[in-house]
Amino acid sequence: MSGGVNFDDDDEIISEINVTPFVDVALVLLLIFMVTATYIVAQSIPVDLPEAGTGEDVVTTLAITVTKDGAVYVDGKKTDDTGLGDIIDKTKAKNDEVRVVIAADAKVTHGRVVRIIDLVRKHGVAKFAINIDAEPEPGE
Repeated sequence: MSGGVNFDDDDEIISEINVTPFVDVALVLLLIFMVTATYIVAQSIPVDLPEAGTGEDVVTTLAITVTKDGAVYVDGKKTDDTGLGDIIDKTKAKNDEVRVVIAADAKVTHGRVVRIIDLVRKHGVAKFAINIDAEPEPGE
């Protein structure tokens, strides 16, 4: 068999894995995650939260945001006081243990925040919290 191809010398088993395709897929997934995370963050309503030294994480059912001009948003959708009451009632119909987190801009008047809290309590929500930015600990 002179001139023919000899395949007898290459009978070894391939025992190594080529990781190049795996790295390619991982980088594409990382890129998709980064773009998606940026888009999700951009959807939030910008408010300047007041700082406090104490606070705790709360499981949120409804997120109420009050902007510095007094506008009210529930889970990112603009509404008024009447609409807020309707949303709370609809949520309470689905889940009796409704929790509310109120994030009010630091420039919102105290009276406006009290009116929102009063409205939330009138609609039967006993568990609510005020959202804050945690103050850095001394020495940090």
